[in-house]
Amino acid sequence: MPHAQSEITVETSGQGLVEITRPVAEWVGRQGMTSGLLTVFCRHTSASLTIQENADPDVCRDLESFFKKLVREDPSLYRHTAEGPDDMPAHIRSALTDVSLNIPVSVGRPALGTWQGIYLFEHRARPHRRRVVLHLAGD
Repeated sequence: MPHAQSEITVETSGQGLVEITRPVAEWVGRQGMTSGLLTVFCRHTSASLTIQENADPDVCRDLESFFKKLVREDPSLYRHTAEGPDDMPAHIRSALTDVSLNIPVSVGRPALGTWQGIYLFEHRARPHRRRVVLHLAGD
């Protein structure tokens, strides 16, 4: 079974969801495999991955607001504060979401639903350069 692996870099502007569906789908298309399984892996502990609706931007805004309320950025709540008030909350948010996604590939592209998109979820306040590994196994 053929395998392909690569890494993409995602520039974030601070906390929030960054859609990465297009670069992921373009990379899958260049591999020449018609079916298989795509693994998308975030190489960071303060950012994560999710599949969410990509038609209405309010979905992303609501998710961001929910996570800010769910995991407060209050240093008095945490022991790990050496990297700033947003770091430990970022680790918790990452633990509550996913750092790895498995997506079937069909007809040479990720088999996402009509309104689904792949997102990197940046949990830190500052902009970051995040690395995401793509691995495809298929035919």
